[in-house]
Amino acid sequence: MNIQIKEVITKKDLKKWVDFPNKLYKNAENFVPFLTMDEIETFTKEKNPAYEFCDTKLFLAYKDNKIVGRIAGLINHAANKKWRTNAIRFTRFDFIDDLKVSSALFNAVVAWGKENGLTKIMGPMGFTDFDHEGMLVEGYDEFNMSITFYNYPYYLEHLTKLGFEKDADWVEYQLTVPEKIDPKLEKISNYIQKRNGYKLVTYKSRKVLKTDAFEAFKLIDEAYAHLHGTVPLTEKFTAKCINDYIPILHLDYVCSIKDKDDKIVGFALLVPSIAKASKKSNGRLFPLGWIRMLKALKGYNDTLEMYFIAVKPELQKQGIPAIIMAHMLKMLIKNKVKICETGPELELNENVQSLWKDFDVRQHKRRRCFKKEI
Repeated sequence: MNIQIKEVITKKDLKKWVDFPNKLYKNAENFVPFLTMDEIETFTKEKNPAYEFCDTKLFLAYKDNKIVGRIAGLINHAANKKWRTNAIRFTRFDFIDDLKVSSALFNAVVAWGKENGLTKIMGPMGFTDFDHEGMLVEGYDEFNMSITFYNYPYYLEHLTKLGFEKDADWVEYQLTVPEKIDPKLEKISNYIQKRNGYKLVTYKSRKVLKTDAFEAFKLIDEAYAHLHGTVPLTEKFTAKCINDYIPILHLDYVCSIKDKDDKIVGFALLVPSIAKASKKSNGRLFPLGWIRMLKALKGYNDTLEMYFIAVKPELQKQGIPAIIMAHMLKMLIKNKVKICETGPELELNENVQSLWKDFDVRQHKRRRCFKKEI
């Protein structure tokens, strides 16, 4: 039977589109589902400020009246302007092991791209660098993070057959938390603070954190500006991130570094992993998912995910990361955390990877952004 491609128009179809991976990966032990409510909100224009600079079309593939694949095409006008490219992005690409299905889904996105005068397709890439990006190409036997895609090994074979080539790779590391902090690291941290007048700021109040958060996001935007595919963060997008996440953060794992003028020059955020809780609840908050999520975020959790370590670009060689690392290690040891997942880092980002050289660490996953002229 022919493959049918249908555009997602209704809320009912959007729910089917969001839920498809949970069915496709039902028996995959290392797959971690996205939170269903978050995904629906991400692809609802009225709720996602990134639609200020993005357009999307979502597609479902049917075979014998059964959903067998999905994809989203995304025109990121801000990215095209910043990087002087003429590209359409694809994201949330999932499909059964049938080349006719994957080809038909890509053709739908390519057709829309051509309608808009675009000449290149790339992905998986999303709305911003805060979105999920990169297709897994190594580490299929590793448990997935809550902020990254999982996919079957055959995905790589399909993209190769469809004529895609590598655009960029990200690597992920797993760090084992030591039993005690290295006295040398603590000594270096104290010396750098004293020499440069830097001050470590921790947070006991979410109200105080919210006051600093907008400045911290400006720093993140500046520090990450040169990284592959990033776009400038708008005020509305930043405000949504702050309002969504500050209420649920574990304050032990947030810190800022301020200079003599009380300006934020470094910022770090680690988050207790919700991966196991999300998998157990199949990405749903109700009826019991929200209890598991809160327990993972607020209670004992031996695994953390690193969201941000950002330093003002011109100060990145002044030792600020050492201050951050010394403090965070104290918190991890105090709270009996065993494992930290770094999340995706560009394979050529030696500045970040150098932070892990003194740890018991392994590079266990790799993911890729692909590209193709259309």
